[in-house]
Amino acid sequence: MLGIHDFWLFVAAGLLLNITPGPDTAYIVARSAQLGWRGGSTAALAIGAGCCVHITAAALGVSALIAASALAFAALKWIGAAYLVYLGIRMIVARGHERADAAGAPGEARASVPLRVVFCQGFLTNVLNPKVALFFLAFLPQFIDPEAPSKVLAFLALGLVFTLNGTLWCLGVAWFAAKVASLKPFGRVRAWLERAIGGLFILLGVRLALSER
Repeated sequence: MLGIHDFWLFVAAGLLLNITPGPDTAYIVARSAQLGWRGGSTAALAIGAGCCVHITAAALGVSALIAASALAFAALKWIGAAYLVYLGIRMIVARGHERADAAGAPGEARASVPLRVVFCQGFLTNVLNPKVALFFLAFLPQFIDPEAPSKVLAFLALGLVFTLNGTLWCLGVAWFAAKVASLKPFGRVRAWLERAIGGLFILLGVRLALSER
C-alpha cells in the first residue's frame, strides 16, 4: 500500500529512535518539572509540530537542498546551536528570578511562563535542528519502494506515523516527569534539575555547532 514496505520494522525502529534522549526530551522534561503536565504536554505537541515541518520540507525537497548546500546547512546549524545555548542560559537565569519572585507567593513561578511561549520554544528547538531534517531524509526512504506510485505520499505517510508515535511517547514522558515533579521530596531538587537541563542545552548547542554534516 502506497509503496511502503517493512512497515512494522519501520514502526519498531522509529520507537527505538524516539526513546533516545536528545534536546527534545530534555526540553519536555524541563517544562514538565517546571510547569506540570500542561507545560510538558504543550512542549511535546510543539516538538510534534516541528517534526511535521521537517517531514513536509523533506517531502518537497527543501531538506535535500539544505543537505546539498554547505552554506545553507552551516547557517541552519549555527542558528540552531545558538538557539539551544540561548535557551539553556534562559532556563538557568530564569530559574533564579522565579525563586526570588515566588518567595512571597507560592506557586507563582509555575504560572510565570505562558504556554504559548513553551510551545514556540519547543517548536523552534526542533525546527532549527538540521540533524532532524537529515534524519528524515536518510531514514524514511529506506522503507519506500523505488516503484512506489507516489513517493511523496509514501514519505508523508511514514513521516506522520513516525511523528504520531513520537508525540505519544513524548506525552508519556511529560506525564511521568510531571508526576515525579509533583512529589514533595522532588521540590528540593527541582531547581538543581532545571539548572542541569539548562546546562545540558548549552552543551547540546555547542555539540551541534562543532558537529560535521
